[in-house]
Amino acid sequence: METLRARIADGTYAVGSQLPPQRELAEELGVSRDTVQRVVREMNSEGWIKSRQGSGTRVVKSPIHLEAPPKEAPRVRAALGPFIARAFAQPVVRLDVFTLTSESLDTHIRLQAESIRLGMVRPDRIELRMLLPSESLELPYPRAKEPEDGAEPQEPGQLERLHGQLQERLRAITRRHTMSLRAALRDLQGEGLVPSVRVEIRHVPLAPAFKLYLRPGAEALFGPYEIVRRAVLLDDGTELDATDVLGLGATLTRHVNDEGDADSPGSVFMESMQAWFDSCWRLLAEAP
Repeated sequence: METLRARIADGTYAVGSQLPPQRELAEELGVSRDTVQRVVREMNSEGWIKSRQGSGTRVVKSPIHLEAPPKEAPRVRAALGPFIARAFAQPVVRLDVFTLTSESLDTHIRLQAESIRLGMVRPDRIELRMLLPSESLELPYPRAKEPEDGAEPQEPGQLERLHGQLQERLRAITRRHTMSLRAALRDLQGEGLVPSVRVEIRHVPLAPAFKLYLRPGAEALFGPYEIVRRAVLLDDGTELDATDVLGLGATLTRHVNDEGDADSPGSVFMESMQAWFDSCWRLLAEAP
């Protein structure tokens, strides 16, 4: 799954293109056909790809907003990829992030790490602060769908167990991606490519209603999470109908600090959101 996500992110499988047949993917990646089928079902439920019997699997949306909007589109959405690239083009990379899982950020961090190894960018210092929801916090999503009227009665406690499975799945995704991006950045320092790397991750007792990416004093990306009904695939292959949020579907808006006008909408937004982040970091956040 990580390989397919990365290939969609870097344009290997562009939006509108077909994925290779499942048999070829299984042989190339050294996994079973069943594993490929499970990954395809999961990515299909998350909205990245669309599978139709007899016509293959098509990429319908980039998971991390790398694709350029169509020329006829009436709105231009902000993109996380260029935002992170602008951060890494600076001598000092500074990022403050509030998010649900860090999945999108992880993918972009790893792409920038490869750019550093290729000599395309060479920052002197990287500083990342990230706020995530507390692991002990019961989030309002994902949650298993309540049984409809007329449906067969569930076993006592079954719905609660399903809720627990979905919450643990979310926490596992968060742990995996935070470990991945932390390792990607620290490896750069270990390899002598970036002299100074500082990654701090703290948890807050807040259920994210939005994702926020800040380049302090420069620009911000802001996007509310949309609540959706979707099928969630558990590790044992069970599909659950659940209420969830998709970071993929979050529309990001860009806000730029105007150094010449402290009262401009961009400057006011940057000042207020930076103050909000800093206050959460100081007063609510706990180190894991």
